[in-house]
Formats: sequence, C-alpha cells, structure tokens
Amino acid sequence: MNPADHFSGHAADYAKARPSYPPELFAWLAQRCAGRDLAWDCGTGNGQAAQALAGHFQRVHATDLSATQVAQAEPHPRIDYRVAAAETSGLNDRCCDLATVAQALHWFCNETFYAEVRRVLKPGGLFAAWTYTLLRGEPALNAIVEDFYRNTVGPWWPPERRWVDLAYREMPFPFADIATPKLEIRLEWTRDDLLAYLRTWSATQRYIKELGSDPCIELGERLRDIWPQSDSRKSIIWPIALRCGRLE
Repeated sequence: MNPADHFSGHAADYAKARPSYPPELFAWLAQRCAGRDLAWDCGTGNGQAAQALAGHFQRVHATDLSATQVAQAEPHPRIDYRVAAAETSGLNDRCCDLATVAQALHWFCNETFYAEVRRVLKPGGLFAAWTYTLLRGEPALNAIVEDFYRNTVGPWWPPERRWVDLAYREMPFPFADIATPKLEIRLEWTRDDLLAYLRTWSATQRYIKELGSDPCIELGERLRDIWPQSDSRKSIIWPIALRCGRLE
C-alpha cells in the first residue's frame, strides 16, 4: 500500500460506515457551473461524491490512488472510475466544468495537484473541496468523542489532519474564494453505527496496527454509560467546511 494511502486496508468498512453528503451540496455546485458536460471527482474513494455528481453532469471522471477503494464503488453508466494519483487525472486540457475533492484535499493540497486542476478546467470552470469536521451530538457524547479524538487516537493522526481541524482555512488554495452556503450532514445513528464509523478513522487504524488492540472496544464501554440501548438512535451532526473557487 502506498504510504500516502490511509484507507485501502479497510476499504469495505469505509464504504459501509462513512456518512454521505447532503444532496443540496451538489445542487448548489451544479447551479454555479456554466456547463454540465464533465465533472472530475478527485480522491473519489468509494465514489460517494461521484454518484451524486452523476445526477447533475453528463459524465463524471472519478479517480483515486487506491485500487481497493475504487473496487468498492458502485458502477454507474455516467461514471468512469480510474485508479490514478491526484496529480495525474488522465484528462484532456480544458475539458471539465467542475473539479471536486470530497474529504481528501488535505492529503494532496500541493502545487502539482493544483496545476493539474488548472490544466483540466475550462475557462470559468469551478473547483470545490470540502471536508466534514469533528462530529457533534449531545454534550455528554461530544465530551467522550472529543477525548477519543484528541487523546486516545490523537497521536496517530497523520500531520495532514490539521487542515481538517482548521476547517480547510489557511491551507494552500490558489483560487479566489466564492461565498459558500452553510451545510451539514445530519444522521440518526445507533451506538454501533458510530463505533463502526470511528473505526474507519485513519488514526484509529494506525493505533490498531501499531498497538495490536482496538481502542473502540473501551470506547464502546464508555458510550454505554450515556447510550445504554444499543438499538436507540441519536442525532449525529457533521459541519461541512466547503471551499470553492473559479478558474479565470
């Protein structure tokens, strides 16, 4: 596995446990594109964003470094999935109306990638990248999850994670920012849903690999104190940090 690939080892779990993005995000992006012929979804993972983009664009070119992740993607007649690094899309010059990066720009926000974005976008084309930040729920749940995030698995986060903590502000972004709407993901999850998601964190997986134990087992015991019924559901919210710019 490539050292920059943090998810191939648990791609199937990632596909099952990760939350999907709100439909209004993709409608907002499509409305701001002059054309809807082709969108490039870079760092597509298991294709969550690509599937949504296919509802608005004639074709979607979806790329990811991880062949294992791409193998989890659901086929779609308008989506062309390719295994490729972010910096080498395989697309023609000036062919895209929109380029997107969902929950991945922090892994490759470098000038080589941005040069590729500028190469493939049409004049006036749109570039958008977003990440969801640390989940929120009721206060007692927030305290437990934040302790797990910062203290239990905190030392195992890759350094690029700092951009997520900063909600993508201050990161390299060579486009003039466009004002974006306030968006969030909101789901009703069971305790097991939450634990499955937390196991997909790159820091959790590194903890398991290096220490040989699963920190979510102890976390599950802590959650039972505030969430005793395993089949009961609680509201979980992820604020979305969206940055968007246009190629002049």
